[in-house]
Amino acid sequence: MASDFNSLSLPFASGRLDSTSSRRRLLKYGVLAAASCLAPSLTWANSQRLSPAAPRSPERTLSFHNLHTGENLRTVYWQDGDYVPEALADIDHILRDHRTDDTVAIDLGLLNLLYALQQTLDTDEPFHIISGYRSPKTNAMLRRQSEGVAKKSFHMQGRAIDIRVPKRRTKAVQQAALKLSRGGVGYYPRSDFVHVDTGHIRRW
Repeated sequence: MASDFNSLSLPFASGRLDSTSSRRRLLKYGVLAAASCLAPSLTWANSQRLSPAAPRSPERTLSFHNLHTGENLRTVYWQDGDYVPEALADIDHILRDHRTDDTVAIDLGLLNLLYALQQTLDTDEPFHIISGYRSPKTNAMLRRQSEGVAKKSFHMQGRAIDIRVPKRRTKAVQQAALKLSRGGVGYYPRSDFVHVDTGHIRRW
């Protein structure tokens, strides 16, 4: 890496999920962890946790800047061989639907994809969020405005994000994402962003 992740001084996002939602998130990951022992192929994220080929870094850090709300987040989401529930809740919050303030549990595979993309680009700059989670209401509204919005968008499942990366050309971000071969990659040069998701491998 060009510089250490810990050299960043971005503040954490001020908002968090309420205690009820946090407990639900903790319960979800407790169930998910137990299920992964029985069926490790359930999700891409779990396969990465169990696979001998998975990265063995002691911790993984992600940084975000929400262009719509102005919020910043830098957080260690993986530490000591497991995900950090509090960090996941903060990521859910900063990637929320800014129009409705709705949140969803962001796919762990998407977080690992972003971490791998960060490593491939050799950057510690925060991902600038164009679009993270979209509620059904927001997705329907965007579909009325553009034919390019999918009816069953991965954004509605917390499995997609539209991003820019400071100091990196959008084309370079696209090429790095394609190199990873971990899902869908959309390139939007006019709007200056790249879409990545954890669906089947495809490009547009």
